[in-house]
Amino acid sequence: MRMMKEEIEEQTREEELLSFPQTQQQSKLVVVGYALTSKKTKSFLQPKLEGLARNKGILFVAIDQNRPLSDQGPFDIVLHKLTGKEWRQILEEYRQTHPEVTVLDPPYAIQHLHNRQSMLQCVADMNLSNSYGKVDVPRQLVIERDASSIPDVVLKAGLTLPLVAKPLVADGSAKSHELSLAYDQYSLKKLEPPLVLQEFVNHGGVLFKVYIVGEAIKVVRRFSLPDVTKQDLSTSAGVFRFPRVSCAAASADDADLDPCVAELPPRPLLERLAKELRRQLGLRLFNLDIIREHGTRDQFYVIDINYFPGYGKMPEYEHIFTDFLLSLTQSRYKKKSC
Repeated sequence: MRMMKEEIEEQTREEELLSFPQTQQQSKLVVVGYALTSKKTKSFLQPKLEGLARNKGILFVAIDQNRPLSDQGPFDIVLHKLTGKEWRQILEEYRQTHPEVTVLDPPYAIQHLHNRQSMLQCVADMNLSNSYGKVDVPRQLVIERDASSIPDVVLKAGLTLPLVAKPLVADGSAKSHELSLAYDQYSLKKLEPPLVLQEFVNHGGVLFKVYIVGEAIKVVRRFSLPDVTKQDLSTSAGVFRFPRVSCAAASADDADLDPCVAELPPRPLLERLAKELRRQLGLRLFNLDIIREHGTRDQFYVIDINYFPGYGKMPEYEHIFTDFLLSLTQSRYKKKSC
């Protein structure tokens, strides 16, 4: 039965190869093996992307997780977003035995973004204060356990209410994207560690989602949590829970916004930030959630970093992503010929 399944898969792949134009069959096809969740596959591998990829000589092939990875392929690129220690080990071993294959991205580098304590540290360590603007991270505190001690710990740390509470683990699950806003000291005891507490920064109810694909940068506006006034603090109490805040339905690109709020971060600042993060994180596929402090023009805060985000929501992602995949193979061939 298993042999039959493998034969069918091989036949399907041969048919896909034959369906490419003859000129592309003669030239080198770029074979991209992908290991994604069913949800990610559906959102990312949309028909328009696959169609454009085929026209450019790129073939996407699903990786069978029930078979040894080395027995599959050959691949030029491995694209993945799966969690679990076993998968990370398989991929690391594959990287060692197949150095000719580009793995997007190295598992050890991705792990850095699975913990919100370490996620923003590289941004905090940067010195990006220049004429284009200042980039920082909100003051934050990690609570591993014991919710009853949170009010005292917050008081000692000097954090200012309200506080945004986020799960410590950022593994891409729906739960890891949930957040809460705590308005008073007493309500802090209702939170569920392990978590990260961030000072809430008023930002006009708009965040900038900065998608990074290699050296390409695309910015979109998303509606976010509204500003909190002093009156809100004096009249509100408790913990307010929110689902995932930035989503496709919350696009603010076509909304009638105050120009001071809607103005995108300066391009040179984003380019410098993206370049430094690519270098420090060792990643090529990620996005940043950035806010501008309300009432300022050049004070920005990075509040989250995500690996392999929902590129299907990014305008023109099909062209940007296929060009990126081609650039990887072209740069590798240049290195070989040198």
